[in-house]
Amino acid sequence: MMTTPRFLQGAFAFEGHGLAKPALLDPSLSYTVPEGVTGQVLYVRAGNSSDELVSVLLAFDGTPSRWLPVGAKSDMHVSLRVVEDLLAGSTVEIHYSAPEGATGTLVVDCGLVEV
Repeated sequence: MMTTPRFLQGAFAFEGHGLAKPALLDPSLSYTVPEGVTGQVLYVRAGNSSDELVSVLLAFDGTPSRWLPVGAKSDMHVSLRVVEDLLAGSTVEIHYSAPEGATGTLVVDCGLVEV
């Protein structure tokens, strides 16, 4: 079985609008599963330069699915043990939430695979 890795990654400045108000971190952090394959998210890593707790969220088809907290001036790595099959046409996006007025940079690396 052939697999193809895909990555959503980069460093992105952010401004918080509230921990309960997630938003797309950057338009480049969006992936749509192509026709003829199934997608899976395997891991997420993130680093937070701000003095506040922020959350990195995986959104599937626009709906937040995984909330991953990243501490102040900290990082995290999550190997996903529960991996959903994402059918062709499904969209994965990286969203974030942060306290109102918090600013900083999030460094994100999300690894996906097409099967």
